[in-house]
Amino acid sequence: MRRSFYQYLMTQRNPESTEEVATFANNAFFDQSFPKQAQSFDELSKYLELNGNYLLSMSIFDDAWQMYLESEN
Repeated sequence: MRRSFYQYLMTQRNPESTEEVATFANNAFFDQSFPKQAQSFDELSKYLELNGNYLLSMSIFDDAWQMYLESEN
């Protein structure tokens, strides 16, 4: 069974890091309404566009999504 994007993203958490994906992961951890079971780019993208005020740029999500896809292969 494929893991959700959130499960992957939590592997990138690092409170000490200033890397964009790590910062995204740290902030998503505290976002209680983040769609934790989602595996769809469109669903996650729409959510972050409306609720991801902690995400400085959607390109960070795009990078994290690409890393997620690569990790699942």
